[in-house]
Amino acid sequence: MNEYPESNYPIAYLITIRSYGTWLHGNEKGSVDRHGFNIFGTPRMFQSQILSDFMKQEMKEEPVLFDKAERVCVLAAVKEVCDFRGYELLAVSIRSNHLHAVVSANTKPDKITNEFQAYATRSLRQSGLIEKDKTVWARGKSRCYLWKPRHVEIAIDYVLYGQGDEIPKFD
Repeated sequence: MNEYPESNYPIAYLITIRSYGTWLHGNEKGSVDRHGFNIFGTPRMFQSQILSDFMKQEMKEEPVLFDKAERVCVLAAVKEVCDFRGYELLAVSIRSNHLHAVVSANTKPDKITNEFQAYATRSLRQSGLIEKDKTVWARGKSRCYLWKPRHVEIAIDYVLYGQGDEIPKFD
């Protein structure tokens, strides 16, 4: 007997969305790309000062770091999406340069991430916290499919307790 329900969708997704210009290819954190450095269990992209410097030069705007008011605004937007769409928000953490969310929904994760970004951007602009033409989000986003209850528990723990020290008060 199968202990997991049959479904085309996982139990939940672990979603990570980075703000613009804060995690560039070639930096010491490592990164993934569409050209082979995105396969589970394989190494991330190598650290390269030359590549990191090139990525910085290619930026058209300053990086976006969220202060306290902006983080509160982004959090409210994420919750609004989940309430409006009927998604179950299991955990969320809005950091200075990214957000993590564990979300259960019977839809594709790209739809969720796009809605999070759109609602948050609109809310930041309407609140006067971000300029009208400012790029808020980086192009890439991470969507991890969580098929087993234990994986959901691990993701929730990571989002709620694995993000390091409390965020400093910027304002």
